[in-house]
Amino acid sequence: MSTSCATLPSSAKLELLGRKSFSRLHRQRSRCGLSRRGFMFKGIVAAGASVVASTVAAEPTKPKGLEELPFKPEGYNYWTWRDRKIHYVVEGEGLPIVLIHGFGASAFHWRYNIPELAKKYKVYAIDLIGFGWSEKALIEYDALVWRDQVVDFVKEVVKEPAVLVGNSLGGFTALVAAASLQDQAKGIVLLNSAGQFGDAASPTTETEENGVQKYVLKPLKEAFQRVALGFLFWQAKQPARVESVLKSVYVNSANVDDYLINSITRPADDPNAGEVYYRLMTRFMSNQRKYTLDSVLNQLSCPLLLVWGDLDPWVGPAKALRIKEFYPGTSLVNLQAGHCPHDEVPELVNKALLEWLPTISSTPSPQAP
Repeated sequence: MSTSCATLPSSAKLELLGRKSFSRLHRQRSRCGLSRRGFMFKGIVAAGASVVASTVAAEPTKPKGLEELPFKPEGYNYWTWRDRKIHYVVEGEGLPIVLIHGFGASAFHWRYNIPELAKKYKVYAIDLIGFGWSEKALIEYDALVWRDQVVDFVKEVVKEPAVLVGNSLGGFTALVAAASLQDQAKGIVLLNSAGQFGDAASPTTETEENGVQKYVLKPLKEAFQRVALGFLFWQAKQPARVESVLKSVYVNSANVDDYLINSITRPADDPNAGEVYYRLMTRFMSNQRKYTLDSVLNQLSCPLLLVWGDLDPWVGPAKALRIKEFYPGTSLVNLQAGHCPHDEVPELVNKALLEWLPTISSTPSPQAP
């Protein structure tokens, strides 16, 4: 899944780890939208009006004949962004495609997609700051930090309009980045993406803290969270635990192998990984409701493809239908897979991408409602 989450285990994996861990502290669950943990772990799906949806069955065995990106403990390429070291992979020539991993994952989670897509396109896979081989920076994490990172990456490294492809948290990051890039975003592909629709019935209201809350209760709560999450992080990064979590979100667990597990546990050994995990699981997740799918989709006009693992235990296919209703002209491919279809059934995801990508230059831009 992802090779590094210095702070969390791997994308879907880490997401899973983080989700199970964090759920012990936060039991609230929203019916329609995502709960705090939901933002990172649930996805956004848009199904399209202009393209007929298709359903493809997943193979129960490890993919045959697919080239795998070589695992490099030292990483591939590095770019300095805001004085921070950012890791990325680049292969191929042609229309640029930027792959964005999910919560706790890394560029290595696209191990079976990069070599195949690079036969026809110039493929980039970036590690979001705080994850994978990118720096485990001690900053205030927010969805807009990753948005700005991807926007600057496209402008400074890619240097031309690109297609943004994201899984889980990476999907929502692709959306908000595309909203900022506008014409520089040629299209968006979401794989079981994170995000939630706004709920007008329950507006978020902030109240002022009194002295007791600010100086007594809040510090006690933070102290408890730090101890609890410290233990949960230590537990979550153990190889056996990572394997168990991954197998719970992969319907076909054939690809839950040493490569994948190592790509998750290695970044978690970074000295700052535990602190990054704490900040992600508390500060970022507590602010996630500020960003909703409807508000972001309203800013977009580029083609959108949804490649959805319908057997995802976190984000079911109903979300795709909701996005389909909201954002016209979306294409949808349903797969019998879990939360990370690009790694579980990579041959089917590659096929969906390679069939859709040639259509985006001739597809009229959909008009958001």
